[in-house]
Amino acid sequence: MAEDRHTAGAAPAAVDIDISVEAGAWPDEARLNWLVERAAGAALAEAGARGHSELSVVFSDDAHIQFLNAEWRGKDKPTNVLSFPAFPLSVGDPLPPLLGDVVLAAETVAREAALEDKPLENHISHLVIHGLLHLLGHDHEIDAEAEAMEAIERAALARLAIPDPYA
Repeated sequence: MAEDRHTAGAAPAAVDIDISVEAGAWPDEARLNWLVERAAGAALAEAGARGHSELSVVFSDDAHIQFLNAEWRGKDKPTNVLSFPAFPLSVGDPLPPLLGDVVLAAETVAREAALEDKPLENHISHLVIHGLLHLLGHDHEIDAEAEAMEAIERAALARLAIPDPYA
């Protein structure tokens, strides 16, 4: 339950979000702002985040994300979302002044949404939540961490009336 993750008496997190559309076929910027604000709010609430911070969300394309993935992760292929934390965080730490960047790739995101027969906006929301949770110190390298991260994702998506992507 979300209440179990919250710190008693702690003020909810407040995050200023900067959105940049660099490349790719995305919904209009006003719609992206709305999607990101909702997704980030749900993720922060479900993660029990506290403090004030800034977040950058970059909407790009496969070519750019492939470059970033090769440069930073040694994987020369596109992926749907990458997260670049400004500061190392452990789960439950107060928010730093700057969380970091979440970068999404248009072609991969659209292809996955079509293959999974889900609305593009739902998939964008899920990936923003996923990327933000990485910035908050969550990971999915081992099964227990993956289960915990996915539980927060499911709860955040449920707040937005988006079906469970793992079902």
